[in-house]
Amino acid sequence: MNKQSQVVPVITIDGPAGSGKGTISQRVADHLGWHILDSGALYRLVGLSAQLKKVDLDDELALAKVAQELDVVFKSNDEGAVTIFLDNNDVTLDIRTEEAGSAASQVAAKPSVRKALLERQQRFQTSPGLVADGRDMGTVVFGEAPIKIFLTASAEIRAERRLNQLKQQGISANLRGLISDIEKRDARDTNRKDAPLIPATDATIINTDEMGINEVVDKVLTVVKRVLPKVL
Repeated sequence: MNKQSQVVPVITIDGPAGSGKGTISQRVADHLGWHILDSGALYRLVGLSAQLKKVDLDDELALAKVAQELDVVFKSNDEGAVTIFLDNNDVTLDIRTEEAGSAASQVAAKPSVRKALLERQQRFQTSPGLVADGRDMGTVVFGEAPIKIFLTASAEIRAERRLNQLKQQGISANLRGLISDIEKRDARDTNRKDAPLIPATDATIINTDEMGINEVVDKVLTVVKRVLPKVL
């Protein structure tokens, strides 16, 4: 364990697409006053950058180069909203599309891409603490984190949540198609050889099928209070 990991605590919140980890991570980070790492955004940015540069999503060496040279800036306003810039262009909304999510899942399956982004992700571990949201935060990126959470939910429930999000954005979508897309992404994420989507052996697993956001946040904070009582 390095000195940094001893001093700066990390809470990892992993899980499949649509399990609620992004919302839960943000709520927990806001409650604690900690930094947040949306690792999925980095993979979406690699996928988007590759597409803009006409790089084949099956070309691992070219994708690794894209990841290494990724010119991205995260800017927060006074309200805490984050704007994401790629090559000086605002791509905050562009990386949240279904197409971007699919591209992210494809590039994330490439070991060289994951290796290229590893150190960049670990640099987010700064005082007073970090909430890291992703798929391998607790198993690979922050394996020594004192608190590891793994959120689960059925594909059907996750698809319904995504459908509601899209409707709120004025975007039409098909529930059956969303379920199919989620199942394909789950298969890619769980079956990849490098850093597959699995709970860390010491993770607290929370099924969010029948739980509201506040309930999940309270359950995570209960774990925090037990393991890191001084931060609450």
